[in-house]
Amino acid sequence: MAGSRPLSAEARVTLWRSLQTFTVTRVVIALVLLLYLGLDLDSGRLRIDPVNAETCIAYAAAAILFALVAARWQRRYLVQLGVQIATDLAAISLLYLASGGMRSGLGILYLFPLAGAAILAPLVLALFSASVATLFLLLESVWQLVLHEREPPLVQAGMYGAAFFACVLLVNRLAARLLGQEELASRRGTDLRVQQSINQIVIADVGDGILVADDEGRIHTGNPAARRMLGLEGKAEGFRLQDVPAFEPVAAAYMAWLSAPGEGAWFETIKPWQEGEGAGGVRGRRDQPVHLKLRFARVDTEGQAGGRSVIFMQDVSAIENQAQQLKLASMGRLTASIAHEVRNPLSAIGHATALLAEDLHGPAEVRLLKIVGDNVARVNRMVEDILQLSRKAQPNGEPVPLAHFLAELKAEFCEIHGLEGDIVWLGEAGDATVRFDPLHLHEVLLNLLNNAVRYASRKPGSIRIFPSSDATGRAELHVQDDGPGITPEVRAHLFEPFYTTSSKGTGLGLYLARELCLNNDAKLDYEYRFDQTALGPRKATGRFVISFLNAK
Repeated sequence: MAGSRPLSAEARVTLWRSLQTFTVTRVVIALVLLLYLGLDLDSGRLRIDPVNAETCIAYAAAAILFALVAARWQRRYLVQLGVQIATDLAAISLLYLASGGMRSGLGILYLFPLAGAAILAPLVLALFSASVATLFLLLESVWQLVLHEREPPLVQAGMYGAAFFACVLLVNRLAARLLGQEELASRRGTDLRVQQSINQIVIADVGDGILVADDEGRIHTGNPAARRMLGLEGKAEGFRLQDVPAFEPVAAAYMAWLSAPGEGAWFETIKPWQEGEGAGGVRGRRDQPVHLKLRFARVDTEGQAGGRSVIFMQDVSAIENQAQQLKLASMGRLTASIAHEVRNPLSAIGHATALLAEDLHGPAEVRLLKIVGDNVARVNRMVEDILQLSRKAQPNGEPVPLAHFLAELKAEFCEIHGLEGDIVWLGEAGDATVRFDPLHLHEVLLNLLNNAVRYASRKPGSIRIFPSSDATGRAELHVQDDGPGITPEVRAHLFEPFYTTSSKGTGLGLYLARELCLNNDAKLDYEYRFDQTALGPRKATGRFVISFLNAK
């Protein structure tokens, strides 16, 4: 034990526990000595050696007393240890003298108290105890020489003394190192517990949802934000994502990432769901859809079985709404001035351009007038979109048979764009009916089809429109093309007003389409779905999905 530096509370507990073990061992040794030295069985009958027996009995009684004191009164550690070692040395010395000195071979018993002192006492006290034992052996040998005038085994006594000092030094150094390692482990354990407490506070208060899942999709833990986003009640653990139909998009994205880990984000939508739709004892409900940005990270388990991954979830619906509100706030202030200051001059420019087109027929003039006319039409379309946005559209919802409605829409769209009929593929709608304002649904689908034809390959079936249903049975309408798809970076701003990646777009089409869907109790979103019939080589394809919340 290092006596120069203060010990921690854990180290002091360890020393007291070791001292109690030392006292119990002393009781056992005292009883063994009583049987070995106090009773003589060589003569064939039991005979008690008075000196050894009395010494052993006294030593055993003292050992029992020391054990009781160390267990009941944990005070004055060094005083108790010093008294015990002194008693050990005294008892062993008496037994050593009574048994004939060096020739008895009992000098080896000194190793017990000396080893205990080396472990439990400071190095100075341990060396002092070894010095006392060595001096006693040397003095006893000299006394034999003076009193009995016979040659004592001085060399053997010296070797015993050297062995005592070597044992004390070695055991003390080992004990000090072990005690230091225990203190270090205790400090590391304390730091780890503090760090775990901090992590729990941070994870509990962070706004992003965090789930810990294994390779089978089983959730092991989750923070309150994750439970709130998924609509779970109680603990978010002990179930598989695949067992809950509403969580199927998250499970599919997670499994796809496991098969091909990499950087990037996934955008998925959790539809409304009610308690009892999943397995695994999942409880909860969600009344509104939530759009999530998913990121995945692998936990480094250093080759251990049962790998873990962390699923980070961010509710981007609030971010999108906030961005839209900021843009709409500024747009609202511009609407009035645009209506009066831009629309009238724009009409005059368009009228003048039409008059010039009647008189000018040269190729250069026609090209320039066409440029002017196209840009006038573009600005006028932007003004109309802004004015329509400022006037809240009032829905006139009525049952719409999808089969007939989509057939008419396809014919009109192909005629406008001069497309072959097999380019747009319609899925089997059957007798599916949704409640929607027909004019609003027509405008929404035309907007989505205009975007699709811009990026599609125009091969047969390159644009698909088909009804479907989500995991909870609610009706959906999918619009998909075989184009390159929308990147996650663009997807994050897709429905923001005035955001566009096209030089000919206004950035208001998709925003207006989503607003019209919301006015009709529907939801428009861009989702990544995993299916074997996906267009092109990709199994995870993006498509626009209209979810009819009031129909199944």
